[in-house]
Formats: sequence, C-alpha cells, structure tokens
Amino acid sequence: MRVATFVRRVTALACIALLSGTASAGLFDDEEARRAILDLRQRVEAIKADKADRSDRVDLERKITEETQRSTEEATQLKRSLLDLQNQLEANRAEIAKLRGQNEQLARDLSEIQRRQKDVLGALEDRLRKLEPISVTVDGREFLADPSEKRDYEANLAVFRKGEFVAATNGFVDFINRNPQSGYRPSALFWLGNAQYASKDCKSAVVNFRNLITQAPDHVHAPEALLTIANCQLEAKETKGARKTFEELISAYPATDAANAAKDRLSRLK
Repeated sequence: MRVATFVRRVTALACIALLSGTASAGLFDDEEARRAILDLRQRVEAIKADKADRSDRVDLERKITEETQRSTEEATQLKRSLLDLQNQLEANRAEIAKLRGQNEQLARDLSEIQRRQKDVLGALEDRLRKLEPISVTVDGREFLADPSEKRDYEANLAVFRKGEFVAATNGFVDFINRNPQSGYRPSALFWLGNAQYASKDCKSAVVNFRNLITQAPDHVHAPEALLTIANCQLEAKETKGARKTFEELISAYPATDAANAAKDRLSRLK
C-alpha cells in the first residue's frame, strides 16, 4: 500500500516537472525528464519485484507451515494408529497366551481323563476276571467255578479245620444251598458230614455222606464217607447195618485204606 502511494507521488512529481519544463527555464530538458521517468519506472519495477518476491516467500512460508502442520498431524495420527496397533498386538498376544494356557490345561485334563479311564477299565477288567469262572482242582477233580465259590468253600474248610464244627456245618449248608450245581458240591457234602459227625449229629451226617456217594461214587472221599457211616451205625448199636456198610465199602473200594479198616472192624464184629 505504501509502495503504491510512493509510486503515485513520484509519477505526479515527474509530470509536474515535465509540464513546468517549458515554463521553467533550464530546470529540466526533455531527455532528462525521460531518464528520470525510466529510472522511476525501474525503481517501481524493482519495488514491485521485491514485493512479489516477498509475497512468494510469504506464500512459501505459509505453504511450508501448512505442510508442516499437516505432516505433524499425519505423524500424530500415524503414531496414534501405531500405538493402537501395538495395543491390539499386545491384546492378541495375551489372548494367544490365554488360549495356549487353555490348550495346555485341556491337554492335561484329557491326559487325566485317559488315565482315569484306564484305571476304571483296569478295575472293571479285574472285577470281570473275579466274576469269570476259573479252573480249579479239588480232591483230584478239575472243574470250572466262580471265584466267589472258591473263596466261600475255602473259608468254610478253614473254619472246620479250626475245630469250629457248628459254624462249619452252617457254612457248608449255606454253601450247598447257594451253589447246587457247583463242582465243589461232593467235597462240601463230605466236610459237612464230618462237621455233623464231630458235633455228634450222626443222623444228618449219614444223610450227607449218602448224598456224596450217590452223586459222586468215584469221589476220592467216598470210601471214607462209607466208613464214617458204618461208625455212626455202630455208635447207634446198628450192628447189622454197620456190617452191611463195611461189606459195601470193601466191595466198592477194595484197594483203599478205608476198605482195609473196614475189613479189620468187620473181623472184630464176627
């Protein structure tokens, strides 16, 4: 604004000088006036150019400022985005670690379940094996029996061998009733008869010994059963019956110790 005013003032003065050139003798001639105007124009152009340069610099500085501000804002936004991304990555890492921990826990749980399942199956197999029939040999006879039969028979026999004849009698009676088809039955009848004979219940003893001989005449204890029957008859004063039983024993089982004992007792009866 001030430059324009200055230019106008200089131009006005130049015009005045030109006009007064004719009126004012010798102050300025035409050539000098032209030079002055040209010089003035050059100065004005220089001023304008300088002004334009300064304006360009201002524009450049403004653009630089705006660009710097924009770059700063973009950098800030980028930094914020990077921070958000980093936070997201950290969250993802934490989630992955959590999932990894859960997977490891699931693996441990699965291993524990498999171990327990193995234990349960093992226990079940053991129980099934205990329920499955097993091969046993008793008094020279081989047969299949449930493990529970074997356990109960041996328990009752142990009671008999301790001399607890009443308890053994009850045990063998219960055993025979619960296992009527058991391979242990002939042996159980023999020990039942012996327990009853030891308890002086000869009548019951004779019945069970006869059952043994009828059901298993080839049983290893059949000769002894006949010998005990004859002894019961002698104790009951049934001499005729005892003699008959001795003869039966000698005839059926001649090569046994029981038969030899029967011969000896029979000879004394005569």
